[in-house]
Amino acid sequence: MSIDIEHLRSWIGRQESVQDQLTLTPMTALAATLDHRECVARPGDRLPEPWHWLYFLPVARQSNIGADGHPQRGGFLPPIELPSRMWAGGRLEFIRSPRAGDRVERTSTILDVSYKSGRSGELVFVTLQHEVMDDDGVLIREEQDLVYRNNVSPGAAAPAPRLAEHTPLWKREITPDPVLLFRYSALTLNGHRIHYDRQYAQNVEGYPGLVVQGPLIATLLVDLLRQQMPDATITHFSFRAVRALYDTAPFQVCGAPGKDDREVLLWAEGPDGGVCMEATATLA
Repeated sequence: MSIDIEHLRSWIGRQESVQDQLTLTPMTALAATLDHRECVARPGDRLPEPWHWLYFLPVARQSNIGADGHPQRGGFLPPIELPSRMWAGGRLEFIRSPRAGDRVERTSTILDVSYKSGRSGELVFVTLQHEVMDDDGVLIREEQDLVYRNNVSPGAAAPAPRLAEHTPLWKREITPDPVLLFRYSALTLNGHRIHYDRQYAQNVEGYPGLVVQGPLIATLLVDLLRQQMPDATITHFSFRAVRALYDTAPFQVCGAPGKDDREVLLWAEGPDGGVCMEATATLA
């Protein structure tokens, strides 16, 4: 397959805007999915970080859905022909807290499209910027990294695990059963079949089981911080996927203090102890 990167880079600078209202049901449903004791959202409640991912959902018509469950390529995002698309990481700035019931708008801009070829084959990276706004200005500014690549060959060796560099002060075990993955996919209208269709995940995209959603892992990391420091104000959060996690075994979300009182280090460990996602939160 020949990648015309210059054609794909012509998408840089494209924008789209979507309006939404921060209704109560998605907040209540995610709180229940995360097993919160208090899970009934009320008008005016602060939207936890990064629960804005429950809104501005990709409402493609069913006839425009591709074989992988994603909307067909093209349109706002460039038409990259590599078959597998993953959310590789992101950087978020929380400027003001949205509230349940608010009417908001998200403006998305394609910042960059780049190509890399290496041991893992051809890769195309797309960097998006999202700005969530109300009438008074920007509430949340986010950069999102997408990576497109070829499917994994069934039985291919996983990358060697890298152990965490820090000793966790907090730790929580997560059992990523198919019900949890399905509920999160439903809440975010994520039709990617690797998260709920085992036969597709294993036989087509080459994974050993259902894949745990990157945004779900990131949300669980922030949730761990919130459980331990409920009064903290998070101003920035960045995360990077390192290795995939599957529904085949429990994993751990972990946290520890950073270099100063404002930094918290967060990471997810797979069943072999290797780091699968690493993140940093900055507090006010």
